[in-house]
Amino acid sequence: MSVDEAGTANGNDGADEPGWEVDPDDESGAAVVASVGRQLKAWREAAGLRAGEFGAAIGYGEDLVYKVEGGRRIPRPEFLDKADKALGAGGKLAMFKREMAEVRYPKKVRDLARMEARAVEISVFSCHGVHGLLQTEEHARVLLEARQPAYAQDEVERGVSARIGRRSVFEREPAPTLSFVQEEASLRRPIGGRTALRDQLERLLQVGQLRNVSLQVMPLDCETHPGIGSDIEILKFGDGSAVGRSGGAFNGRPVSDPKQLRILELRYGMIRAQALTPRESLAFIEHVLGET
Repeated sequence: MSVDEAGTANGNDGADEPGWEVDPDDESGAAVVASVGRQLKAWREAAGLRAGEFGAAIGYGEDLVYKVEGGRRIPRPEFLDKADKALGAGGKLAMFKREMAEVRYPKKVRDLARMEARAVEISVFSCHGVHGLLQTEEHARVLLEARQPAYAQDEVERGVSARIGRRSVFEREPAPTLSFVQEEASLRRPIGGRTALRDQLERLLQVGQLRNVSLQVMPLDCETHPGIGSDIEILKFGDGSAVGRSGGAFNGRPVSDPKQLRILELRYGMIRAQALTPRESLAFIEHVLGET
């Protein structure tokens, strides 16, 4: 039974489930949801069904149908699949599942995910914590729930879904070249508790063994390096262009100027040279896991 179906059984249509609300400040995302809602309504009316009849046919309440059609609720994939079948849309409604999944993410995360999806090479140094692409779901949720001022639960769920969704970069074909350097401190802080830390370390070991991934650890006994206090991220694309960002350079703004990119690449190269090798790093993570 899906979450929405469980909600129907309890009389609330799943309408109160966090993470599927429309963000009113995200104009582009809200416009996409509204467009899908209008198309859904057009298909329903063409089939001669009232909202309540249509909801009953697919296992949802009338109130949720109105919210989706009015652009006030993001339809779940199951909703679109059932609507497509009930209305005989031949896939024309189900095809919006990807767009609806993406629009759940904050706009800045959607933009980042699109860039990561195009990148042929991603290089990351993370000094304060485990990088978002490497985080487990539990790790991401604990971090988002710790934010102050506190996020609403739907904002937390959107953030978690966004970070998990970005993992698709590891499944791309052809596979991009991915390089990560993590500070040792990020491997030792028990975010979410010891069990969650073990899960996170196991995730790092899993990712670090992929052939297109280089995962390195910057040990605490390294007295200084060019990335202290500042993350670095560089994305390179197939057309030869690139974009980079670092909190310690260019006021933290994304940059694409070749001269500025060379500075970030120089810093990242020196960081990699001072970090443990990938083989040493995996052995180090295994050691930390054994101590946890």
